[in-house]
Amino acid sequence: MPHRFATSPSPADAKNSAATRGDTNATISQTLIDELEDAITKQNLRQRATVMRRVTDLFIVNSTGFSEEHIAMFDDVMSRLVVAIDKSARAEFGNLLARHGNAPLQTTRILALDDEIAVAGPILSQSQCLDEETLVEGAKTKSQEHLLAISQRGSISEAVTDVLVERGNADVVVNTAANAGAKFSEFGCSTLVARSGEDRAIALRVWLRPDIPRHHLLSLFASASEEVQRQLEVADRQKAQLYRYIVAQAKNQIQTQIRDGSENYATARPYIESLNRSGGLTGERLKTFARQGQFDEVAIALSLMADLSVGHIERAFVHQQADHLLVIARAIGLSWETTKAILVMRAPTENKAEPEIGRHYASFMKLQQSTAISALQFYRLRARAEAQLETQA
Repeated sequence: MPHRFATSPSPADAKNSAATRGDTNATISQTLIDELEDAITKQNLRQRATVMRRVTDLFIVNSTGFSEEHIAMFDDVMSRLVVAIDKSARAEFGNLLARHGNAPLQTTRILALDDEIAVAGPILSQSQCLDEETLVEGAKTKSQEHLLAISQRGSISEAVTDVLVERGNADVVVNTAANAGAKFSEFGCSTLVARSGEDRAIALRVWLRPDIPRHHLLSLFASASEEVQRQLEVADRQKAQLYRYIVAQAKNQIQTQIRDGSENYATARPYIESLNRSGGLTGERLKTFARQGQFDEVAIALSLMADLSVGHIERAFVHQQADHLLVIARAIGLSWETTKAILVMRAPTENKAEPEIGRHYASFMKLQQSTAISALQFYRLRARAEAQLETQA
């Protein structure tokens, strides 16, 4: 038969009880302890539940006027009884104490660490009487359902979120990241970012938090797939544009450092510039460079012919899609044979390149040069705007 514990008293009941509270406080200790010892000794579940019901009634009605000594006495009685009653009684008792701001600490801890989520859940998610140590222990040792309950608290300290984001499943981590009252340490932030790579829902929740440090958001955005980046941009377009620019600039700096350290590039640059000044930088010469696999010469030549940075051309080469290179080639009037030689440089082997080259030929022939010139002009304007933004930063 389900156990029914007392609910909060009405104002009238509380007022009436106040008159007799002194007498109750003076006599309750010995009476309850005697009944408790008798109930536990006889191992009578019904008698234990009856005693617990009386203890709960008295505590809820009178706790606001109890001294610390009285509350400690109740805590001792309740903590001994709570381990000696059945699950349904513990669950109902826990649900009642979860909403009580002055609940006995030892008893609350026992309920919070109960293996039954029906018992522990309300305490873990609602009780303001739990200390950080108990929450950390529960997060480290109990089930994912227990962790999910903890993630629903109004506030969660860094020590607790460290455990939740490392040990919790996807639901726990998403819930924790979505909790405005949760605080995250450096470890917690880096763990959230690492787990964002595995789950777009986590990534989105982390992205929308205003308290995640900038370098962690940058790492999240840089490591996200293009699909996830698009979703992040929908969630916060201004932030996404900023971080997309920062990631691009970081890549540019790495490219520049690698390029500046290349002896071949240092030799090729003045040679190609000389050809350009003398009018010898033609499509045929570019085709020869491409067929000989001279990457630096091709990149520098395309940069000068298209009036784009070398970094821009390099990124067009390594991009998964060849459309960008096709537009540049068409806009500057390269023949298909020269364009094909450049595209073949991107393929791992010549054999693997042939089917893809056929598709590119169809795209190249379909693309009108006027359309390509307009697109190239857009590339130039965007590059200049980014350069201006970099100067202002």
